[in-house]
Amino acid sequence: MRNTSLLEGFTEYLALEVKAAEIRLFELGIIPGLLQTSDYAAAITRGAVQRGAITEQQAEERLTLLAARQASLERTPPPFIHAVMDESCLRRPVGGAKVMEGQMDRLLAFAELPTTVLQVAPYSLGERRSFDMPVLLVTMEDRKTILYAESAQRGHLERESAFVVPTLTAYHQIQAEALSQAESVAMIQQFRKGAP
Repeated sequence: MRNTSLLEGFTEYLALEVKAAEIRLFELGIIPGLLQTSDYAAAITRGAVQRGAITEQQAEERLTLLAARQASLERTPPPFIHAVMDESCLRRPVGGAKVMEGQMDRLLAFAELPTTVLQVAPYSLGERRSFDMPVLLVTMEDRKTILYAESAQRGHLERESAFVVPTLTAYHQIQAEALSQAESVAMIQQFRKGAP
């Protein structure tokens, strides 16, 4: 991608993601990319184009890349994926009611897979929420864990355990504080019915 809008470090992260044994992610504001439907992803990129943040070509690149990332998860054996989403991911309407309905269905299907865990970090966590930015942690076959974190302007890939371990600890804390998968599924079902 020559004219890409990807943040620094993300391309390198992607090369690790396709080989990872485990993927842990935390997202706020929007559904994590790996769990997005094509309609939801298209609405997000359309909004970025309308704001002038990216070009039409960059939007197409993003959608193509996302489809490739999602397809790479269907390898054998599949990676174990633990996803924690801030409640804001569910509450933010993207693309209209039909798109959100399909997105909620996708989350419910994801939660049923044998190699996934899906949790919602509710607003009630308040200041106990561990992260204020998206975080991706990949564990490779050799059990080495690598961190990718980003803000609106930059991404950063970190391999040094002195930096990775505290983030992994914070991730475990948010897993413990978040709703259980059963409670998270119940919340998603409420949103699916239009009764948050």
